[in-house]
Amino acid sequence: MTLDELNNMDNASASTWFEQCCAAKSWIYHMVNARPYSSLELVEQEARSAWAKCSDADYLEAFQAHPMIGDIESLRKKFANTKAIAAGEQSGTADASETVLLQLKEANQAYVAKHGFIFIICATGLSAEKMLSELQHRLPHSTAQEIINASAEQLKITLLRINKALSTASCA
Repeated sequence: MTLDELNNMDNASASTWFEQCCAAKSWIYHMVNARPYSSLELVEQEARSAWAKCSDADYLEAFQAHPMIGDIESLRKKFANTKAIAAGEQSGTADASETVLLQLKEANQAYVAKHGFIFIICATGLSAEKMLSELQHRLPHSTAQEIINASAEQLKITLLRINKALSTASCA
């Protein structure tokens, strides 16, 4: 995808494109209506600005679009439109032992039970063991703190996805 292509899409197509980066509808609306973009840096800047204007409800909406870390079946099924752009984000779980995967599943279930949403982490480049360690570290936090932590991780994921999708982009 080039910036020119993104800038020239109709609003519905652009919404679908931005949704693969972040599923919060208010963020998507802002990103679509901030077009045209003249550079990748301006897309990133706008993404940060739009995310900063989001509410906790928007954050939770974005979190719902993510599969649970280590849940490969969920990863395949949930939000199929993110499949191409999100490929490899949880690849660190591919080589994990059954013990670590079971611990991830149990810790994730405890996290959801406590906070009401799944554990969000920018998993790219992280091993299953590192994700488990981070999950266990963050589990005791307050839900308010975890919304802050998870929203920061969501922004990292969003920016990574934007960069991945526009990595070969040029603005003519």
